[in-house]
Amino acid sequence: MSVAFTKDEDFEAAAANLPDRPVSPHPNLVTPQGLAQLEAAFAEAKAAYTAAQASGLINEDRTAMARATRDLRYYTARLGSAQRIDPVTTPERVVFGCTITILRDNDREQTFRIVGEDEADPTKGSVSWVSPLARALLGREIGDEVQLGGAGVEIMSIR
Repeated sequence: MSVAFTKDEDFEAAAANLPDRPVSPHPNLVTPQGLAQLEAAFAEAKAAYTAAQASGLINEDRTAMARATRDLRYYTARLGSAQRIDPVTTPERVVFGCTITILRDNDREQTFRIVGEDEADPTKGSVSWVSPLARALLGREIGDEVQLGGAGVEIMSIR
């Protein structure tokens, strides 16, 4: 069948069947900032859902409603499973929520914070606690050396 003979409604119906956003099997550890981010994302999803319902165009714009419903389910689940972890003020070991500076084999320093999965953003200096980097460093102390991806890193500071 030629594409010219397909109906727009067919594309809309297919787009409305969005799969759920995957929910991690790991405990949902969050920093206080991460919890605030989840609450804001939930509020946005709830507002989008309300707007999609109020528009009266649910039959014409099923994609918007499906997206809003999917996001609302996701953030409801993530908020329900969130385990807030308050920061340790003077950590002696690498723990969730702390900021670490490491020195790589090539003498490049890198600083990042270990946070929850939903709040991780490596471009902004935060990595998920379940990432290979964080898992290799959790529980270690300043001066410890760790092999990571075939290269060595040394923990320079923990705060």
